Amino acid sequence: MTHLAATALELGRWQFALTTLYHFIFVPLTLGLAPFLVLMQTLWYRTHDERWLRLTKFFGTLFLINFALGAATGLVQEFQFGMNWSGFSTYVGDVFGSTIALEGLGAFFLESTFIGLWIFGWDRLSPKVHLATLYLLWIGTWLSAYFILAANSWMQHPIGYEINSLTGNAQASDVFEILFQGFAIFAWSHAILAGLVTASSLVLGVACWHMWRRRNGELFQMVAKLAIIVLIPVGSLNLLLGSEFGVAITDVQPMKISATEALWETEKPASFSLFQIGGFSQSDPTPSFSIEIPYLLSFLSTNSFTGEVVGINELQQQAEQKYGPGNYIPDVKIVYWSMRAMAYLGSLTVFLALWGGWLLWRRRRLDESKWFQKAAVAGIALPFITCLAGWLLTESGRQPWVVYGLLKTRDAISPSVSTTSVAISFITFMLLYLALGFTDFWLMRRYARIDPPEVNPVNQPPSQPPTPSY
Repeated sequence: MTHLAATALELGRWQFALTTLYHFIFVPLTLGLAPFLVLMQTLWYRTHDERWLRLTKFFGTLFLINFALGAATGLVQEFQFGMNWSGFSTYVGDVFGSTIALEGLGAFFLESTFIGLWIFGWDRLSPKVHLATLYLLWIGTWLSAYFILAANSWMQHPIGYEINSLTGNAQASDVFEILFQGFAIFAWSHAILAGLVTASSLVLGVACWHMWRRRNGELFQMVAKLAIIVLIPVGSLNLLLGSEFGVAITDVQPMKISATEALWETEKPASFSLFQIGGFSQSDPTPSFSIEIPYLLSFLSTNSFTGEVVGINELQQQAEQKYGPGNYIPDVKIVYWSMRAMAYLGSLTVFLALWGGWLLWRRRRLDESKWFQKAAVAGIALPFITCLAGWLLTESGRQPWVVYGLLKTRDAISPSVSTTSVAISFITFMLLYLALGFTDFWLMRRYARIDPPEVNPVNQPPSQPPTPSY
């Protein structure tokens, strides 16, 4: 701990890392639960089946709790850019700030406006208009995610900029290229699918808990079936997209890919280790134990089973020639294990969904499958941990750069911020976040365990011939 507290830079990195990871707990569920609410309320509007209305209001409460705490913790990130990281804001703020402004002034205002109309409009708006507010809320959440990930993708792969000859700072030269580069589209698609997986797992787990306790079995049977129908294709597609994303990362950040395998020397073809002991440093590059799958890393990195993967040592030499002396190797152990936590837990979530799909295919009722119910309740945590591991891989794998190849993390810290001031804010935020975390867990647990609310006849959709429900 003495070493960690040695400088404002190290404390600032810890503070930003922990506050960002904490905020990211809420993001995937917001992204995934919004379209789930849209689907459930649309089913109620189209079928007149009041069970879907009850489920919309039940899971809508969980969405609102998650959204409120996510918005509160997200504001902290923007304050830190101007306070602890003024070097970053000064040098690349003209580029990075434009995407953040689009998110704050456009997407966030869209979602915050229509979430208010959705909350208070149940008895005041017509069913069609009220449903439209939910669709716009959904669009706002996904737009917000896109602008944030476009900004982060620019930090991972800076393009569409030039250095101002007068100020020496970066400025945008092609906004379209910044916003719509392929890396950003990959990152956004991956995040959206991860959000749908997270929401599906939560809906399935909560439904299985109620069925396990023999409460509202018929009601939660239908929404559990819906969650499985969504989770199987979405989870499988996300695993495939993650593989393709690895190829895109290899093109722009080869060091990150090599670090995920602790690959010190160039190999052609390259194997992927399922598990290894040791081999995570230049002084100890050879693992004492390793379980490997031949050719797999080559395929994940190049889409070819015989492709070449450049080793860390060679990439370090290339970086020194291009950027000057220094250590350009991230923390290999963190990158290695965060990648495997993401891949293994993501696969386990898909296997859980396939189990549920097999039960449905065999025409087994989910409310009678106790082992599956218990597994689904435990499985609620899997996508959250998967997302945190993926975010840790994304951010730690690009070190020592805060903007890859352009600005090092050590040059982004505010020169006027003292170690004492960062330590005070760090401790304050951690205590505040512990309190918020306890509050969020207590509220989510409390409202997930209660019975779905009964509905009143107010604000019913217009009369139409009934159609079959789920």
